[in-house]
Amino acid sequence: MIATISVLAKNEPGVLADLAQEFKRFNANIMSISSGLINEPGISRIIICVEAEPSNLAGIKDAIETMEFVVAIEDMSKEDLVVRELVLIRVHIDRESTPQIMQILEIFRAGIVGMGKDSLVIEMSGDSGRVDGLIRMLEPFGIVKMSRTGKIAIKRGDI
Repeated sequence: MIATISVLAKNEPGVLADLAQEFKRFNANIMSISSGLINEPGISRIIICVEAEPSNLAGIKDAIETMEFVVAIEDMSKEDLVVRELVLIRVHIDRESTPQIMQILEIFRAGIVGMGKDSLVIEMSGDSGRVDGLIRMLEPFGIVKMSRTGKIAIKRGDI
């Protein structure tokens, strides 16, 4: 089972390491993790996409809930979510490929954030499928480097 868990945690050294240890203890695979400050001082939201057996997932949530740095935990798996990732891709360019790459960027609504003599740095945010699609379209031109964030998520609507 794949689950999306949101953890509000105090900003303290070792928080991510301690969380990761719980996932390991329950034989769960962290597929994506992202963390960032929220609008409340000293608190971060950590979004963890995890693959685990349902019984292990329940144990993970119970264990995390008791950690002293955890403010709140929420299983967002069954919620209607807005989910996004960010990707930065350095792709090789030449005279022949540049027009094609520019068309791809327009279709995917991706932007150029850096340029070299032989490469472009491209930025795009979107759901995982859209990010995967851009990567597939740029691979034939030669992806030199790539950085991809973990998923971030928030509930849709007025909650």
